Amino acid sequence: FLFGRLSLVNFRPTLQVCVYYLVRRALDTVEDDTSLAIEVRVPILRNFYCHFYDREWHFSCGTNAFKVLMDQFHHVSTAFLEFDKNYQEVIKDITKRMGEGMAKFLCKEVETLDDYNEYCHYAAGLCGLGLSNLFYASRREDLAPESLSISMGLFLQKISIIRDYLEDINEVPKCRMFWPRQIWSKYVNKLEDFKYEENSVKAGQCLNEMVTNALSHAEDCLTYMSNLRDPVIFHFCAIPQIINMGNLTMYYNNIEVFKGVVEMRRGLCAKVIGQTRTMTDVYRAFFDFCRILESKVDHNDPNATITLKRLEAISKTCRDSGTLNQRKSCIFSRQRNYYIQVLITFLFIILAIPYTSTKIP
Repeated sequence: FLFGRLSLVNFRPTLQVCVYYLVRRALDTVEDDTSLAIEVRVPILRNFYCHFYDREWHFSCGTNAFKVLMDQFHHVSTAFLEFDKNYQEVIKDITKRMGEGMAKFLCKEVETLDDYNEYCHYAAGLCGLGLSNLFYASRREDLAPESLSISMGLFLQKISIIRDYLEDINEVPKCRMFWPRQIWSKYVNKLEDFKYEENSVKAGQCLNEMVTNALSHAEDCLTYMSNLRDPVIFHFCAIPQIINMGNLTMYYNNIEVFKGVVEMRRGLCAKVIGQTRTMTDVYRAFFDFCRILESKVDHNDPNATITLKRLEAISKTCRDSGTLNQRKSCIFSRQRNYYIQVLITFLFIILAIPYTSTKIP
């Protein structure tokens, strides 16, 4: 979202999307604050949507900038109440459904793959659905199929969960575990065991299975983006997807994920921002990242066959678009005429966007 925020300058419902993001961030702050008892957080999450209509309501939790947001949430409510009813209904409905889902998973662990998909649905799939409904309410886009909108969120959420393994497992006073037991229990007895060097081979294999699982949403994401009409909304949606596809490529078979945050270089992120203009650019980037990821697959990996099958399906979607020969590689090219633009974009990111490790897509 933060990279996509660069695209919102000329997007008509800018304020609505920003308030929607802040509401989503506030929900996440309540969910994440493990210093509060579950009995305190659950009713807050379930009734969060009701507080939009109270200009004085706030709830102190979280840390740093997130605490500021919660302490001054009345500003968000004031802005919300100025929106047209169609925007209000979208934000209220999604917030209600997300709050219920988050509350549910405060009281239960992510055990099965069904749990994993359900949690990601509440945490981010509904966020993608809400954005699609806001785009539709603005009359800039047709109403996207619900399944595709949800896949946009699931893809980003699952990548964030992979990235934040160490942060979540070291959370104080209580760790958070979003990796599904159905996957990690094949390799170790406890999820935190992946931190230890003696488990590095098993850690890499589990990580590869998590990456492979996330790849299952990529084709839906490509279909969703190919149907967008408004260039600013397209830019807003495409940049986070490309950057996270790049991050997924970096995570594969990379045990550094269990030691800290691994992310695509800011220079390459800036290049993606500067060069992403059309769906052709998206197809090219996804195709390039698939090539990189394919080159990293160890055929002895337990999930190699499934991984390669999913990469081939994504690559085929890109090839079938018939656009790959219309431009050079986004990832491998070294074209001089982009250097100045990339530098300007990079500086803009540094000056305008504070770093955050939030899971919000």
